[in-house]
Amino acid sequence: MNQMSQPLHQFTRRDVRFDSGEAYCSAWLYLPEGVEKPPVVVLGHGLGAVREMRLGAFSERFAAAGIATLAFTYRYFGDSGGTPRQLMSVKRQLADWDAALDFVKGCADVDGSRVAVWGSSFGGGHAITVASRHPELLAAISQCPFTDGLASAAALGVGASMKMLPVILRDFAAKLSGRPPVMVPIAAAPGKPALMNAHDALEGYLALIPDGLTFVNHVAARVIPEIATYRPGRSAAKVRFPILFCVSTTDTVTPPEQTIALARRAPHGVIKLYEAGHFAFYLGDAFEQLVSDQTRFLTQHLLAAPSH
Repeated sequence: MNQMSQPLHQFTRRDVRFDSGEAYCSAWLYLPEGVEKPPVVVLGHGLGAVREMRLGAFSERFAAAGIATLAFTYRYFGDSGGTPRQLMSVKRQLADWDAALDFVKGCADVDGSRVAVWGSSFGGGHAITVASRHPELLAAISQCPFTDGLASAAALGVGASMKMLPVILRDFAAKLSGRPPVMVPIAAAPGKPALMNAHDALEGYLALIPDGLTFVNHVAARVIPEIATYRPGRSAAKVRFPILFCVSTTDTVTPPEQTIALARRAPHGVIKLYEAGHFAFYLGDAFEQLVSDQTRFLTQHLLAAPSH
């Protein structure tokens, strides 16, 4: 039996929110019972995703090991604040990460001196960027990370990328004139214009949505040039503490070759490879292997660290 299948700690989950920019982010705070001032991991998701899409599953396993978590939803998405809705922005999302870190550092229920970050997909890229900017952190996990916008655009294909151009221009015109954003699908079938249209993208993305959650499968098109020029993997070389890269060797969204090459530049990086696809990481056997590896990593670098 997997050593993590027997929970070490019971835990509670609390609904919280913290201010970010002109609005707020909604989040879940998981606290292991019987642990005074536990270390804490901040979890952020990928393209247009919200915390209900399996961040709770990871949080439960970390909390069972005695580690608190804060799983948050970016502004403009889900039940977080901000208008216009479905507005995606690299700069604003990174500001949300900073606000989340400020929240846990000031939270009386956790040890704000023992903090790690965990990000998946686009959030995995953010985790690298955030880790490079916050040397006070103790560890980071970057799961199936988006590391290079140009490489991901190439994976999408030149033709598909060019089909986006008129939509992008219409959205920028809408922004200038104060009209509602022009949207583009987050995930779609192969050949359809979307941020992700690999053969496993739409089915894999929708599999993460729990029953009862009304999910909006589009974002404002103006983010596409930001995504194409965002290259968070280049920040790996600046991360001065242990960072675990969990890489899918069959990833159709974030090409593994580029990710591995960039991850190798991290001075204290650990790279683990998995055959499961980009979206398979969240479910079934792949999730069990992944979350066990990540829990061991966090236990080593957070629980073993001296409390202040």
